[in-house]
Amino acid sequence: MNVKKQISADNKTITISVEERFDFSAHQSFKEAYVNHNTPGSLFVLDLSKASYMDSSALGMILLLKDHVENVSGQLKIVKPNDAVNKILEIAQFHRLMTIER
Repeated sequence: MNVKKQISADNKTITISVEERFDFSAHQSFKEAYVNHNTPGSLFVLDLSKASYMDSSALGMILLLKDHVENVSGQLKIVKPNDAVNKILEIAQFHRLMTIER
């Protein structure tokens, strides 16, 4: 599986890591990584440090995550995208919608 979830001890930070290809094949496991976490004020961190490829379906999945985060009054931060993945995020103007840390 190329999607991994880690929850902090205080249950307030959920880190979702995507490895290799971030495309539609990751849809189910990506959704399962966050959908049941409804703690108000949580920080959701999407770690893309090991993602080497991203397509438009991945952008849609990130937007669904963003909607979930907003519903629980949380925050979303994307961290460590490589140059190719960051370029896709920039073209899609995601830096205007959420925090992206290189």
